[in-house]
Amino acid sequence: MMAKTEITRDDIISMDEYAKNRKERRAAISLKKRDRRIACGPDAMFYFENFDTMWHQVHEMLFIEKGGDAQIADELSAYNPLIPNGRELVSTLMFEIEDAGRRSMFLAGRTTADGKASAVQFIHFPFTDEQVAKFKTEGQRVMIGIAHPKYGHMAILPEATRVALAADLA
Repeated sequence: MMAKTEITRDDIISMDEYAKNRKERRAAISLKKRDRRIACGPDAMFYFENFDTMWHQVHEMLFIEKGGDAQIADELSAYNPLIPNGRELVSTLMFEIEDAGRRSMFLAGRTTADGKASAVQFIHFPFTDEQVAKFKTEGQRVMIGIAHPKYGHMAILPEATRVALAADLA
């Protein structure tokens, strides 16, 4: 069965229903996310998204911001592009630096023309059929890396992470 690749209006539950089991839902998604993240170097963390993580995020935004039906279209528009389409993995890459001074220095060289720097990036990793087959092979060694001149790091995905992410690939 192929993983769902889009959240529709029909997938959205009422906030009353969501609230009833919010604590349990948050605990369950935290467990799923555990095998969907990988550190790369001292400051970067890849969070690999899927239908479940984005369904949860949409519901959290609706719950917290209380925008009702008027907010749903915006949330779907924002988060659906982060759901893998069956031939890709999608990650939120976050640079997590607690020390404010060090964080400012780190982001200073990564500003856009309008002066904004983001510690969060969204990355799509497209796959060929051959790459999908290799990725799904039990025990396959998968590496991820960042090749920026000021932040060059690589990491090997633990097998539990490879298995979790392989489920996103058709």
